[in-house]
Amino acid sequence: MQRIKGYHAHVYYDASTQEQARQLCEEAARLFPVTMGRMHQKPVGPHPDWSCQLAFGPEVVGVVLPWLALYRRGLVVFLHPLTGDELADHRDHAIWMGAIRPLDLSIFKQ
Repeated sequence: MQRIKGYHAHVYYDASTQEQARQLCEEAARLFPVTMGRMHQKPVGPHPDWSCQLAFGPEVVGVVLPWLALYRRGLVVFLHPLTGDELADHRDHAIWMGAIRPLDLSIFKQ
C-alpha cells in the first residue's frame, strides 16, 4: 500500500460563486491546519474550472473531509491524496463532492 503524504481539496467555483468559495476556503484555513492556495480565475492544471486548493496532512482528513461535505453549500469539491503518483491520485483515488467534472489527465505522465 502506498503511503499517503497529504491531501489536496480543490474547491471549484465561477464568477457567481467566487465569494462563497473564498469564505469556505478561508474558514477551513482558520479552523484546521490547512494551507489555502490562490483563488484562480481560470482553469489551472488538470482542473476544468476556476478553483482554490486546500492542502493538508493525512492526520486531519477525517475532520476536513466531513466539514467540507457539510459546509460546501453546493460547491463542487475534488479531493485527492498525495501518494507520489499524480495520475492515479487524480484518476483512481479521487473523492468528489457534487458533480464529477472532466479533468485533463493528459498533463500527467502515463
